[in-house]
Amino acid sequence: MTATIISGKQVSEDIRGRIAGEVKGLAAKGVVPGLAVVLVGEDPASQVYVRNKEKACHDLGFYSEVHRLPAETSQAQLLALVDELNRKEAIDGILVQLPLPGHIDEKAVINAIAVGKDVDGFHPVNVGNLVIGDDSLLPCTPAGVIELIKRAGISLSGKHAVVIGRSNIVGKPVSLLLQRENATVTMCHSRTENMAEIARQADVLVVAIGRANFIDASYVKPGAVVIDVGMNRLENGKLAGDVDFDSVKEVCGPITPVPGGVGPMTITMLMQNTLIAAKRHHGLS
Repeated sequence: MTATIISGKQVSEDIRGRIAGEVKGLAAKGVVPGLAVVLVGEDPASQVYVRNKEKACHDLGFYSEVHRLPAETSQAQLLALVDELNRKEAIDGILVQLPLPGHIDEKAVINAIAVGKDVDGFHPVNVGNLVIGDDSLLPCTPAGVIELIKRAGISLSGKHAVVIGRSNIVGKPVSLLLQRENATVTMCHSRTENMAEIARQADVLVVAIGRANFIDASYVKPGAVVIDVGMNRLENGKLAGDVDFDSVKEVCGPITPVPGGVGPMTITMLMQNTLIAAKRHHGLS
C-alpha cells in the first residue's frame, strides 16, 4: 500500500489566497485586519513563530504589531499591555505567545484577552462555546487539522477517530471538532492501556504527544488516515513528527508529513481567525 501525502503547504497556500482576496475587499471599505502579537522573553522557538506570524501579516495585507518584552516583565505590566490592546481600535486579534516566563500566570493573561480578539481560541468563553457547539474562534492547530482532512476529500461522518494526546491546545479541542463532524472519538493518553490496540481501530488517527517518532506501524490500521501534529527537533537538527513516517507510510492511507503537514496550517488558521474577528468587529460578518 502506498500512502498519499496530505500537503499542508498546498492547502495553506490555497486558504491564504482566499484570505488575501477578502482583505482587498475589506480595504475598499476602509477596514484592515489588525493582529497584535506579544512575546515575553527570548525563547528561540517562540521568536521563530513570531517572525513567521509577522511575515504572514505582511504578505496578506494585515496591520501587524509585535510587542517584544524582556523576560523580567511583570505580570501587571503584561496585563496592562493586554488591556491597552483590548481597547485599541486598529487591533482585531491579540495573541500572547506561549510559554510565558514562570513568574507569570498564563491563565490570568489568557483570561484578560477580550473574547472577540482571542484569535488563539484559548479564552474560557471560546473554549466553552466550542464544547457546546456554539460559534466561536477556534484553536488554530485543531482547526487546521480538520481543514486538512476535509480538503483531502475525507468524510469524517461515522468514522472512528482516535486522538493520542489530551492537551488543552490540541488533543482536547481536536476531539471536540472531530465530534462536530460526526466522528466517533476515542482519546488516548499516557495512562491509556493497550494504546496500540485502540489506535489500530482508528479510521482516522490524530497524534499530538510531543515524542519524536513514537507511533510506528503497529499502531496503524491498514489504510487509516494519519494526522501527525508533532514537531520535534532531533539531535541532528532535523524536524520529526510524533509518527515514525517511514514505518507508518507502508500501511496507512493519507498521511501528513513533518515538516509541511499540520505546521503551515497553524499560522494560516490564525490569519483566518483574525480576518473573522475583524469582520465581526466592524459589523461585516
